Amino acid sequence: MVKLIFENAQGSRQIVDARVGDNIMFTAVSNGIAEVVGECGGAAMCATCHVYLSPELAEIADPKQEIETEMLDCAAAEVTDFSRLGCQVQITAEMEGMVVHLPESQV
Repeated sequence: MVKLIFENAQGSRQIVDARVGDNIMFTAVSNGIAEVVGECGGAAMCATCHVYLSPELAEIADPKQEIETEMLDCAAAEVTDFSRLGCQVQITAEMEGMVVHLPESQV
């Protein structure tokens, strides 16, 4: 297990246990992180799992794919250079203790 830190728009943090190989969306939903919805179940078809990776996390995460970039155009919250769909970011052991920032809203 890897500890991930989810930080909401107000600065509150929740530390969760995440399994290596799962994705950020599944981990957030499984741990009751209200700011991540994941309406499409992880098919990169809805952008309701939009998150902002910390710079350190963004550096080690798999690169963003074209489908992800296209779906982020539909995101409710502002899209930044650190925006990702949580369903497209697989958790690795190197992510231990890293921060995932949450948008204020997915709708």
